[in-house]
Amino acid sequence: MAQRIASLLASATEMLYALGLGERVVAISHECDYPPATTVKPRVTAANVDCHASSGDIDRRVREFAAKKVPMYRIDVDRLAGLAPDIIVTQAECDVCAVRYEDVLNVVRGSSSLANTQIVSLNPVRLGDIFDDVLRVGEAAGAAARAAEVVGDMRARVEVVAARTRRLPADRRPRVACLEWIDPPMLAGNWMPELIELAGGRCELVRPGAHSGPTTWEVMASFDPQVIVVMPCGFDLARAVQESRRLRQSPGWAKLSAVESSRVFAVDGNAYFNRSGPRIVDSMEILAGLIHPAEFAVHLETYRGAWCSLAEAASSLHAPQG
Repeated sequence: MAQRIASLLASATEMLYALGLGERVVAISHECDYPPATTVKPRVTAANVDCHASSGDIDRRVREFAAKKVPMYRIDVDRLAGLAPDIIVTQAECDVCAVRYEDVLNVVRGSSSLANTQIVSLNPVRLGDIFDDVLRVGEAAGAAARAAEVVGDMRARVEVVAARTRRLPADRRPRVACLEWIDPPMLAGNWMPELIELAGGRCELVRPGAHSGPTTWEVMASFDPQVIVVMPCGFDLARAVQESRRLRQSPGWAKLSAVESSRVFAVDGNAYFNRSGPRIVDSMEILAGLIHPAEFAVHLETYRGAWCSLAEAASSLHAPQG
């Protein structure tokens, strides 16, 4: 059984802790921040892009890096090798989200200290893939039985929400748009269309399993979402709210049904919706509450610190100070 594990992916770190393997985690990425116990772990990756810049500036830098084939992230090779993990958990899904899979391979191949290290690479695009990844990580780390329990609990929670929403008639399933980026606007893909469906909404603009992609405000106006959820990748709630102010200048924004009815929300996409780990089920529960607040009020209260109404945030911003 492997004794030492390095996680180069925030979602994988959450999986490992959910499986009771936190003590065996010897290294994490710069993005790993949950559970709180991770703060004492050595970090072996860093970003080459200023993650505190605006969404537009980050997008431009990402495009520049892609054109030059420069990696978005770097690995502290010496530190990783010194920690001598038996397993490295990484990803092959998105070069913008975490260290590139090929960079991890090159590090392992080029270090005698890592010659026998097993690489477990995750590549989820659907909700079921996330469940399977928990099982794969558990199998690799010798915790298959616990992984099966965790996945069973996740599936059961999904079914509780789905059992209620599948009874909804079509006219009670609002049009929902989830924005994974603001400048330029991008619609959330991968598992998000499934979460929208499970939570009692609909979004014909994105196919389940398809990668997140750019859209236009003309397309948004034609779809006319009744609920908009802003979840910029890598942004916490405060940054999502801050960046969302730019949306008011978007063509046709004020005329969208969601805006007119004050059903535009910002969420902590970094902790929940963008992160393909155990809290993806929390994400579905939050979404159910935002789409159907009367039916799922308990979830809105449970996750009160993970979402806010943009209309209320704007009102608070402009409220007179006592």
